[in-house]
Amino acid sequence: HRFGVEQRDALRSKADRPPHLLVMTATPIPRTVAMTVFGDLDTSTLTELPAGRSPISTTVVPVTEKPGWLDRTWQRIREEVTAGRQAYVVCPRIGADLAEYEAELVDVTVPDDMPPRRAPLALADTLSMLAEGPLAGLRLAPLHGRLPPDEKDHTMTEFAAGNIDVLVATTVIEVGVDVANATVMVVLDADRFGISQLHQLRGRIGRGAAAGVCLLVTEAPVGTTSRERLDAVAATTDGFELARLDVEQRREGDVLGAAQSGTRSQLRLLSLLRDEQLITEARTEAADIVAADPDLSGHSLLAAQVAALVADEQADYLEKA
Repeated sequence: HRFGVEQRDALRSKADRPPHLLVMTATPIPRTVAMTVFGDLDTSTLTELPAGRSPISTTVVPVTEKPGWLDRTWQRIREEVTAGRQAYVVCPRIGADLAEYEAELVDVTVPDDMPPRRAPLALADTLSMLAEGPLAGLRLAPLHGRLPPDEKDHTMTEFAAGNIDVLVATTVIEVGVDVANATVMVVLDADRFGISQLHQLRGRIGRGAAAGVCLLVTEAPVGTTSRERLDAVAATTDGFELARLDVEQRREGDVLGAAQSGTRSQLRLLSLLRDEQLITEARTEAADIVAADPDLSGHSLLAAQVAALVADEQADYLEKA
């Protein structure tokens, strides 16, 4: 889910001959879900956890309604560290540059039902607060995208070796991080992350013999879309179910264009979720017609409609994706 349409096409076009394309994801974004249902991607579904993984429990920590739960959250980290394990604390941004943070938001839209919010928590401030307060005495270290590559590598090596108790990080740990001894993750301002991000992030724990614990800290009120999103993530670890919820909340984007989510679509009459059976039947019928009449010479009206509705550049997106 980290690559867009144009990025995938650029990678594929590097070969002299167009290669077969295998796309792997635990959290398909809305447009990918839409193209799967519309029939332009064949799918293989892996429903079991990889070998050696342990279950992950996820809990929403509503600090506005239950402020005492935040203290318990930090206690939970101390308990895991005392037991010889490690933890992640995830922050939504690195520093004080709010404009830069907002420019990087690609996976979540602030819903209309959210009341005015404070600025998102910054990693630098959080690290100081934890080191001087609830996690004083533990070995903490920061990790984010602005650090020099050698410093990031050193930090990850030290964390993997068990020389760091708590890694305070941004979403730079979302993919490619595998530390089996890390068992607890606290996501601060969790309502500022999208469903796919949260699901990917919690996949960093529960990678060893011990079960994982993911705590989603939020000030989002009960009944808001943001809170419902967090409750849904806490209720299931099924990436496909979460992908469907993502479609419900963000819509599927434009299957014939580059929009990865949202209502900007040239498909006016169909709803991905409501009309899934109709879409499947239409796919089968279309495949039969094309197999019997590849250039649609015997279906002139249909050919005219296809030409009128799908421009060449729009059809290209189906191939690129």
